[in-house]
Amino acid sequence: MKFSKISQALSMWAGSPKTFLGALLLILIWGLSGPVFHFNDTWQLIINTSTTIITFLMVFLIQNTQNRDNDILHLKIDELLRATKAAHNAMLNLDGLDLKQLEQMRREYREIGQGGDSELSVSTSSQQDKTDLNQC
Repeated sequence: MKFSKISQALSMWAGSPKTFLGALLLILIWGLSGPVFHFNDTWQLIINTSTTIITFLMVFLIQNTQNRDNDILHLKIDELLRATKAAHNAMLNLDGLDLKQLEQMRREYREIGQGGDSELSVSTSSQQDKTDLNQC
């Protein structure tokens, strides 16, 4: 079984209300067992170690799930841009732009939203992108 399938199944399980209630119950049991163990260092170490290990593993699980969701969202948006005749085709290639170019586009779209000019003037590394932007 691939990591992505395992990750997806685990994220569905980890995000369920039953899992949350189970974790809450375990913490409650741990807390109530404190007097039995006289709140000693081993008793504290059990919860600290357990939560650290679970948190460490969950970081990778969450990142994998976010990457997958992000890819799906981008593909859906790309398809909407491709299918919309009035859309700027250059928007399909934003992955290749650097931060300065993206910020410039953000400013220009903000101006468009405020009733400014509807022409975009982003300079990219590709001549094709420039042509696509000017044609729109």
